[in-house]
Amino acid sequence: MKLIAGNSNRPLAEAVSAYLNRPLTRANVRRFSDMEVFVEVEENIRGEDVFVIQSTSFPANDNLMELLVMLDALRRSSARRVTAVVPYYGYARQDRKTGPRTPISAKLVANLVTTAGANRMLTIDLHAGQIQGFFDIPVDNLFAAPVFTGDIKAKCGDKDAASDIMIVSPDVGGVVRARIIASRIGADLAIIDKRREKAGSSEVMNIIGDVKGRVCLLVDDIVDSAGTLCNAAGALMDAGAESVSAYVTHGVLSGGAVGRIAGSPLDEMVITDSIPATEAVRVSNKLRPLSIAPLIGEAIRRISEEASVSSLFN
Repeated sequence: MKLIAGNSNRPLAEAVSAYLNRPLTRANVRRFSDMEVFVEVEENIRGEDVFVIQSTSFPANDNLMELLVMLDALRRSSARRVTAVVPYYGYARQDRKTGPRTPISAKLVANLVTTAGANRMLTIDLHAGQIQGFFDIPVDNLFAAPVFTGDIKAKCGDKDAASDIMIVSPDVGGVVRARIIASRIGADLAIIDKRREKAGSSEVMNIIGDVKGRVCLLVDDIVDSAGTLCNAAGALMDAGAESVSAYVTHGVLSGGAVGRIAGSPLDEMVITDSIPATEAVRVSNKLRPLSIAPLIGEAIRRISEEASVSSLFN
């Protein structure tokens, strides 16, 4: 097995390397003066099982191009199998036509990754499960639920504390994700139905479930501007919730998201390290990171040993 890392999330790659007790393969991944990507693998990888760790987070296009060039370099270096380990799969939100003459960019990126030389894909919490079908290669879509449930159980401690928890999906599309966590900790489930009365108007939020006096935990896959989660937290507090926190897999946190979270009713937002933390995230007292390196590392080990990956979640 060989591990190789791009520049998008070096700390996560190093943590995975430490978990597996295997060094990262030496590689020169740099830019020419006109910002073209250049990759040179500095070790022999002929016949090896190679895992490329590279998120396609900001700057998304640069990191995606870096991933594609790395895959091509590995394919041309006669690697036996190349697995693209993409903790955060960019363009996943463009998974269907939302209007006339619009792209399905998640499918385009799948084609690019496959054509560049990936034999397998490993990712975490795809925005939509059907994206796995966009690939013509095997895709392992890991879930952050075990990481989140372990943290929730550690915080609540006993059964009485767990009985006060209400897992909340911030929209109808995330119900399955929230239900998995709710079932793992034995908590109830609530859903926020959000809709717009007309274009340009503020969202009207209806809460399905009784959250009065409950400790509410919002569960989502991506937080970008944080507007939806902050609005949901406000609606839950208005409905009588005792407190509101959030668990989110991918902390994109663009624009003024960190400031918006700081001024919101959220007590805390827990995010994974699938995307490297910015300085604003690191100094925020409302944002707390959880590492997914052990989850990714164990999945890589099982893929390399041809063992079951799905049993990770049993």
